[in-house]
Amino acid sequence: MLYVRPTACYGQLMCSRFALKSAPEIIRATFGHLNRPNFPPRFNIAPTQPIHIVRTAAGGARELALMRWGLLPSWVRDPHDFTTLINARGETAAEKPSFRAAMRHRRCLIPADGFMEWTGQRGAKRPFYLRRPDEGLLAFAGLWELWQGADGSEIESAVILTTQANATLSPLHNRMPVILDPEQFDAWLDCKRVSPADIAEFLAPAADTLLEAAELDPGINNPANDNPEILAPLGGGLL
Repeated sequence: MLYVRPTACYGQLMCSRFALKSAPEIIRATFGHLNRPNFPPRFNIAPTQPIHIVRTAAGGARELALMRWGLLPSWVRDPHDFTTLINARGETAAEKPSFRAAMRHRRCLIPADGFMEWTGQRGAKRPFYLRRPDEGLLAFAGLWELWQGADGSEIESAVILTTQANATLSPLHNRMPVILDPEQFDAWLDCKRVSPADIAEFLAPAADTLLEAAELDPGINNPANDNPEILAPLGGGLL
């Protein structure tokens, strides 16, 4: 695995941390992938770490794949000198050189139980965890790429698409991940018959009632704190 220089300030980006703690069988039932990998829960996933994505395999079925969070376009010469791309603006992804090929040919779903956002002044930012009130799974709209080096090395990587924040997110940040509904999964993953223009309307803010926000302990700032307790609401309250 090649090391690629990570983006500097995770807490100032959207989305820069998320969790995937549901059991593998629940994820499989929600996303419909045929393979059955077994993997542990993750509570504090950070950029450049491995993440799970759901994509359409060569035979047309859905598969769950593991790849690096931080898209590396196929045209990059030296990944060591390329800044990690963890988010892409949904409004312009179909036009930008870093994303347009993936937007047309390599769309994916990124399972998550929730994601983090920060608010406040530099040095005193307060972290919040955004999740569904019923704690159900979320499906981020994503893109993936395959980078191949001259020496035969390969890196599969992914990026999360973002859009304007809804009413729940706007007190924290002006952007949010694009969250897809299950009835949108087929069209989003069908890159052969469905063009980016056909699914442009998917790249919209989630309903204002979809998510709730709970303040977290600042210990979430350290990616090494990857345990269930790190997602406990600070003081037990919601935003």
